[in-house]
Amino acid sequence: MINETALLESPTLRGSVLDRTDVLDRVKALSLLPDGMHVTTAMVASYFDVGLEAIKSLVKDHRTELEASGYRLLTGEELRSFKNLSGIQSRTRSLALFPRRAVLNIAMLLRDSEVARQVRVYLLDMEHLARTQPVENPAPADTAALDARIDQRITHVLGTTVVPMFNALIETSGEHRRELIALRAGVQRIEKRLRQHHTRLQRLEAPREDRPLAGVMATMDAMNGREFEEHVAELLRRDGCTNVVVQGGGRDRGIDITALTADGRSIVVQCKRFAPHLSITSPELQKFLGAAKVLHDSEVALFVATCPFTRDALNIAAESGITAVHRGLLEEWSAGAVLTDLE
Repeated sequence: MINETALLESPTLRGSVLDRTDVLDRVKALSLLPDGMHVTTAMVASYFDVGLEAIKSLVKDHRTELEASGYRLLTGEELRSFKNLSGIQSRTRSLALFPRRAVLNIAMLLRDSEVARQVRVYLLDMEHLARTQPVENPAPADTAALDARIDQRITHVLGTTVVPMFNALIETSGEHRRELIALRAGVQRIEKRLRQHHTRLQRLEAPREDRPLAGVMATMDAMNGREFEEHVAELLRRDGCTNVVVQGGGRDRGIDITALTADGRSIVVQCKRFAPHLSITSPELQKFLGAAKVLHDSEVALFVATCPFTRDALNIAAESGITAVHRGLLEEWSAGAVLTDLE
């Protein structure tokens, strides 16, 4: 059996197991950029719970190996094209991108990270089983699970890459505008049908408590803004809230959902479906605070986001009595946990 030390020291051994990227999500959910394929240096550092310099140092020392695993540094026109296609809003002049293979490669190089160590242990265990156990035909249930994962990935790519690309083309095209709009509508219909199919498959799978949280968040990442608001509204109803109303439109006065708790307290909710690498900042919390406490005089205020909150934003939330439902807490809530403020 391959041991961990050999894996840390042998590029050949590392290269032999690079296709087993599924171990990353088995250890910890890996958030991806809107293109559904890459992560940045900061996102790699966050996954492994280390500083940026630790990742940059590894890239400097093992650049050739990591480039063979798919690592790239985008600049100039290539960077501009990637930003346009993926919908990333950033003024950076260069962007380092790691596909899942390169992230797994980092896990096999990074010594001072407990997450990386767990990935290596899991990887070595799986490799040992693959070498020692007889090959068996997959159970029929595996086909349904594979279909669900394929539907989920295709839906994510359509919603975050293909549709935004059509939007950009429509804005700049005059001659073929009508044809492009028709094509975009067709893609959106396919995206909707895949999402509905994926939802049906989820209902046929294991009970809620047995479902992986990463799948829950991937489904939400593929939603549009209105669908995300409706999802949060369903969570409120599930937890006993009444009079749940999704406001919508431009006249919501800074509030997306209103409701009452089971014991009659008034609730207001702000929903933000941001990419996982972005953050909710203090100005956004301050704006919501004014709407929740001044305009609506609410007793319970929830700011629900698919991304983290900055430290300043969390401080404002704690001081003002707003519940900041960040990405991690949203995962738990969607998987069946009940928010303390709703009990």
